[in-house]
Amino acid sequence: MKLHREGFKIIFITLLVLTLINFPLEMFFMGEWYTDTVLVLSVIFFVLIVQFFRDPHRETPVGDDLIIAPADGKVVVIEEVDEPEYLKTKCRQISIFMSPVNVHVNRYPTSGKVLYEKYHPGKYLVAWHPKSSTENERTTVVVEHPKGQVLFRQIAGALAKRIVNYAKVGHLAKAGAEYGFIKFGSRIDIYLPLECEINVELNQKTVGGETIIARWS
Repeated sequence: MKLHREGFKIIFITLLVLTLINFPLEMFFMGEWYTDTVLVLSVIFFVLIVQFFRDPHRETPVGDDLIIAPADGKVVVIEEVDEPEYLKTKCRQISIFMSPVNVHVNRYPTSGKVLYEKYHPGKYLVAWHPKSSTENERTTVVVEHPKGQVLFRQIAGALAKRIVNYAKVGHLAKAGAEYGFIKFGSRIDIYLPLECEINVELNQKTVGGETIIARWS
């Protein structure tokens, strides 16, 4: 299993701390029921941390008209909204909620040139809160495709305290390629032109880099 580089430090620190806890217990209290209990709980906790930072290979569908899911998770919003930060027009918003058990690698939903990226410090409301899109810590990226502009936003949740964004203005984005990571759960909002054909439904599960969420008309 491939692990994401954002997890290397956390995994190492977790392993070190758990070793420092369990080694003295095994040395001085071997055979006690609580020693075995702590060891089992430590192993479970370590496995959960490791699986959170997994980075599986994805086969991205090929097609200039395809818009791909930027994250694993569940579709929680599909609606027409005004996008005030950059596009400043009515768009179709698709929001994907990522639980702590999902893969948290974020991928470009479309190919094109990165026109805009901005980090916004903020609160840590639960990711499904209506105001999380505008009040939580978040990072906005805009990519210009030959058929239009797509804005997508990483939003921190109650557990996610760290957003990582690799996109930079001027970069050439490739649909399905990694552009960021959100540590410990959250959501991504995607804003599409109204003429795009939506290809997902509410509560549908998505696979980042593989699920086709919309098509350019």
